[in-house]
Amino acid sequence: MKKDLHPKNYRPVAFKDMSNDVTFISRSTVATKETVEIDGVVYPLVKLEITSASHPFYTGKHKLVDTAGRVDKFLSRYGNRTKKN
Repeated sequence: MKKDLHPKNYRPVAFKDMSNDVTFISRSTVATKETVEIDGVVYPLVKLEITSASHPFYTGKHKLVDTAGRVDKFLSRYGNRTKKN
């Protein structure tokens, strides 16, 4: 790695997902006033609302909401175009 490539305040930071209390440590230059102790080490703390631990797309809990029936209408109109009549 090149010397003096990263900023001086590039350090380990704890990021906490507030929706499910998952905490992970990564390196960042983000400014924060809060700290948290994890395994006897004090880290700066950044609170987040959504991370990959709680986002529906990444957790597999993503649901398709089709209240107007658009998917069914599309499938009935263009459903299987490769089928021969």
